[in-house]
Amino acid sequence: MKLLEFIGFRVLVAIFSLIPFWGLYILSDFTYFIFYYILTYRKNVVISNLRMCFPNKTDEQIKDICKKFYKHLSDISLESIKGMSIREKTLKKRYVIKNQELANNYFVDNKSILCLTSHYGNWEYGILGTNNAIRHQTIALYLPLTNKYTECYGLKRRKRFGMKMVAVQETKSIFNPPPSSPVAVIMAADQSPSNIERAIWVNFLGVETACLHGPEAYAKKTGMPVVYLKISKVKRGYYSLEFEDLIKNPEKCKPNEITNVYFNRLEQDIKNQPEYWLWSHKRWKHKKQKK
Repeated sequence: MKLLEFIGFRVLVAIFSLIPFWGLYILSDFTYFIFYYILTYRKNVVISNLRMCFPNKTDEQIKDICKKFYKHLSDISLESIKGMSIREKTLKKRYVIKNQELANNYFVDNKSILCLTSHYGNWEYGILGTNNAIRHQTIALYLPLTNKYTECYGLKRRKRFGMKMVAVQETKSIFNPPPSSPVAVIMAADQSPSNIERAIWVNFLGVETACLHGPEAYAKKTGMPVVYLKISKVKRGYYSLEFEDLIKNPEKCKPNEITNVYFNRLEQDIKNQPEYWLWSHKRWKHKKQKK
């Protein structure tokens, strides 16, 4: 069964490699219709999350954000498949890296950096395009798939422009032994933690939210400056990624400070254009226990 799934995926990638982008977005419009109106894929989760985070918005406003989200979800779903075969020249036109001098200055100072990103905009294009934009060797963490055929193929395609991929369970291997030259470690820090006992709780979008402890723990342990990756959707099919300083001296931060600073920054982007964040994720499945 796993092998058949993999073969089907490979066929899909081959087909998408032949479809021009204008055709891709015609197909995405159809996919949106299926997601939103027919399958109603996680629609209750999306509506519930939006209402919880934007209690002052009307039902019509929530519905409008919801529709825009599903249109974006359809776009990035198909763009991710297209990304398996996209040429680097095309990628550079559709995913522009900004302010890479900030990262390169750290490289000149012989400093590794911890880059915190999120499931906002198109994160898959970021995996493909970031390495050749800066001087650091970039390393992205990923969650292993149950289908090892698909995982092996996906890793090969995602690494083809120089990005290194490390499973989250092997994060320690990045730092032990320490890298011989500066690296930029990329973590999607907005995910729900699997280990709730070690979670850091912050107020995010007005909701008490359980957050990963790893980004803050590694920043303090290694002393790596923390950089925020701001992803923007410029227009349909076009994105930008901009480097921003978040915390230069993490070892001097108070407990939970790094996590709070990151989520406050991410919250600004979400409030500005909420439709581009991954609302279908069951982000608030953990509830803080009252003492």
